[in-house]
Amino acid sequence: MLFTHHHIKYLSAALLLIIVITYSGCKDPGSAKEKHLISFSAYNGINYSEVARRQKNGLSFNEYGYQLEPQWKLKFVSDDSVSVFSPTKNAFINFPLTRGYDSVFNAARSWLKIKKMSKDSIVMEILQAKGDSIDINGSKVYMLFYADNYVKNVLHTDTSILRRPSRKDTLFVKGLVAKANSNIAKAFSARQPVQLISKSSQITVKQKVTKPDITNNFDSSDDYLDPNFDITINKAYKDFYYSFEICVDDKGQMHYVKPLIDFSMSEDFKGTYIRLSQGIMSSYLQYYFKVVPGSTLGFAHASTISVHVEGRTAAK
Repeated sequence: MLFTHHHIKYLSAALLLIIVITYSGCKDPGSAKEKHLISFSAYNGINYSEVARRQKNGLSFNEYGYQLEPQWKLKFVSDDSVSVFSPTKNAFINFPLTRGYDSVFNAARSWLKIKKMSKDSIVMEILQAKGDSIDINGSKVYMLFYADNYVKNVLHTDTSILRRPSRKDTLFVKGLVAKANSNIAKAFSARQPVQLISKSSQITVKQKVTKPDITNNFDSSDDYLDPNFDITINKAYKDFYYSFEICVDDKGQMHYVKPLIDFSMSEDFKGTYIRLSQGIMSSYLQYYFKVVPGSTLGFAHASTISVHVEGRTAAK
């Protein structure tokens, strides 16, 4: 069973904070033999780069368009220290590491388990914490790392090529695209979101962009999972503000989906709001924007966006 993009995003985002490892295991009182701590000493000083992040089914995409992306570079310095590459600082930074039992260790906000490890590669599985315990069955999301020397001298390639989506991913995405383009109700998030390009100086548009930081676990995937656009129309027929969802098909045509406000306190206004916001879409948005449909792996397909449209009778 595939995870929802919310579940996988949470796991992937937690993994992006592989910074401070703070777990120490306990002996099982019922065990006759003491379990051994994992040791990284045989692999100290080797630079590893993540080349794939996949679900148990081998896919890096799920049915909602969420993509698990390989991003990390790390190096074990000792059994109590790991060096992790920071994209924001563009440098490796050393962090403390405390080992657990059964190849399990804790990264800030996540639990990981070494499945396989050699001087050429590492396979890690993400584990889920449930209160004070760990689900040892795992999330079935795996990270594959290759040693940089192995990539260069044995595989004779580079990390950027290895990180490309697999043929299996491509076939899976093609299937999603075919369904979405035959029925927009099956639209899914586009890895390269819809583009709205204004054709009038009186209309401006700005896509909301998430700045990756510690508050969002350095995860900006919402920018393509739920693209949001702020649109301002100057010299409109009246002052207004509408928020609604649109499905943009593979030809760039807009289809009204639903309003994005709560009508629980004023249900009678719902029909009027939908009618007026549909009119805004059919007039201003259809005529004054060049619309580039969203795409995934180069395939254009139906996807949804959220727009927040403000009309001003005079430019401010």
